[in-house]
Amino acid sequence: MLRKTVVEAIGTFFLVLTIGQVVLDPGAGALAPLAIGSALMVMVFAGGHVSGAHYNPAVTLGVFLRGRATATDMIAYWVAQLVGAVLAVFAIRFLKGAVPVTLLTPPTATAFVAEFLFTFALVYVVLNVATTKGNEGNSHYGLAIGFTVMVGAYSVGSITGGAFNPAVAVAITMLGIVGVSQLWIYLVANLLGGAVAALVFNALDLGADKPTAATPAQQADLKAPGTPSRT
Repeated sequence: MLRKTVVEAIGTFFLVLTIGQVVLDPGAGALAPLAIGSALMVMVFAGGHVSGAHYNPAVTLGVFLRGRATATDMIAYWVAQLVGAVLAVFAIRFLKGAVPVTLLTPPTATAFVAEFLFTFALVYVVLNVATTKGNEGNSHYGLAIGFTVMVGAYSVGSITGGAFNPAVAVAITMLGIVGVSQLWIYLVANLLGGAVAALVFNALDLGADKPTAATPAQQADLKAPGTPSRT
């Protein structure tokens, strides 16, 4: 467990560090979402074989509800992710110094929906590309996960900052990007989005290996490649 939690802390640290460095002035401007998605992607590839590379309490909750983690695992991962995020905040403050920060004040309902939708999308993608037999051993899972965050950041980053992650939400609150009074919106929306994604995944039985979308009756009529026709 120690190896897994250390990897989770490291991955979350570099994700949050990248967010702070590219968002706070002087930032990366329009390229910030690309940098953030790329940081997540490389950390997922780096740590996926050890911890599953969650780096996000909402993802860990989804994996738990998927049945691929115990309650003990979930709590340990959450602690490691929060520790990594908080340490990254101190690193950002050291590297950036005193910089002006624009406080985001989105309407509650708008912020909640935006964070819920893209956290749902993120956890849905993670469960499908990283926990299913049909995708086992694939080489694209990190790219899919990182690009989901990038898409979300481009889509609603101007509204909420694009957290989609309770650990990131805590970090951007500490940095002054989000007000303390609005932190609950992110925490609830992110965890709910992750939970709903897992429930949908389970309800649709997406974890089973489905080699074809054809129905059983249709599959019976399918010929294997190279099978000669009887007509």
